[in-house]
Amino acid sequence: MVGLLALLLAISLFSSMQPGARKLTQKDINAAVLKTLETTVLPSPAVKAYEAIIPSVVRVTGLGKPTKDKDGDEHADRSVGTGVVITDKGTILTNLHVVQGAQTIKLTFADGLESTASITGVQPENDLAVLQAHKIPDDLMAATLRSTSDLAPGDGVVAVGYPFGIGPSASSGIISGLKRSFRSPDGQQVITNLIQFDAAANPGNSGGPLVTMEGEVIGIVTAIYNPNGQRSFVGIGFAVPIENAASAAGMTPF
Repeated sequence: MVGLLALLLAISLFSSMQPGARKLTQKDINAAVLKTLETTVLPSPAVKAYEAIIPSVVRVTGLGKPTKDKDGDEHADRSVGTGVVITDKGTILTNLHVVQGAQTIKLTFADGLESTASITGVQPENDLAVLQAHKIPDDLMAATLRSTSDLAPGDGVVAVGYPFGIGPSASSGIISGLKRSFRSPDGQQVITNLIQFDAAANPGNSGGPLVTMEGEVIGIVTAIYNPNGQRSFVGIGFAVPIENAASAAGMTPF
């Protein structure tokens, strides 16, 4: 936007310096700026956030041990989630429940490259797993991580991932609250110090990034509240703050 206005101004100045040209006035400049504002469609904040984070988002698939059905065809239990690249060497954060018990973990990077991966670290108390990709794109981009210390309810956020395996998909919303607690549906685990948000998230978003409108990662999407027992979003999602998530990989980014 600024560059376009500068170019327009430069052209106008050049024209004004030509022999016989009318002197450029402030009224001319104001009119040129107004016309540019009226005719230029700017991307929304959510678009900019999505474009910033998408090179670092991966699809994560956990495959169980193959079994044969009555017709002799082989099938494997499958879980689909999301991960986010935090180093350009292929270190990836995701949820532990996405990959726990998987015989094989498969990744699909933003450019379409597929790779298997190994679990190199876990943080069960926050449902986090650290993966190492066995093969990575040549130009792999790590996400930018941002401190959560100055977040406040009402701040805009975007969740990016593979809900029900569809994606990559983006949804936007706001931070609804901080320092929340969530009890797993089976009642076996309580996760604390969570970011509550209302950007739509569903099964498959698990392990994906929650980002600011600048595309900086502030959390890892971990759970959704389901008071009716259905696997669908009712407006309350939770993310582990990135400080906790990064520590699972031995990183202290802030």
